[in-house]
Amino acid sequence: MTQVAWLRTSYWCGAVADVLVGALTLVPSRMGLPGFRYPMGLAASLMFAWAVLLLWADRKPVERRGVLPITVLVIVGLILSGICSVAVGLLPLSRIVPTTVPGVLLIVLMLFAYFNAAEASAGDALHSADQPAG
Repeated sequence: MTQVAWLRTSYWCGAVADVLVGALTLVPSRMGLPGFRYPMGLAASLMFAWAVLLLWADRKPVERRGVLPITVLVIVGLILSGICSVAVGLLPLSRIVPTTVPGVLLIVLMLFAYFNAAEASAGDALHSADQPAG
């Protein structure tokens, strides 16, 4: 796959995951938190907005690849939030596994796509600098 294809795959996988998790958070009882309707609604709006951000980045995949490491930070925060919820007894481990495993896979995919594209861009910049002006 090309660098652009990896970037686009990352953006779309992230956007789909955001929409799925956003839809789940609109029904707090499905997430194991029936008394948290308002904060879960806030979280859902952010998930849907982040999906739009990733689709926006897809329109200029190489130029907007910086969205990926920021997205990784968000995913890490979501995973840590889940781990903390398990640690304090708010959620059973079985509730966070279905989001944590895909989250880790997204992190790997996004970091690979980002560094793969950054390396290619650096190589292109070096190559074009060697070319005589014409």
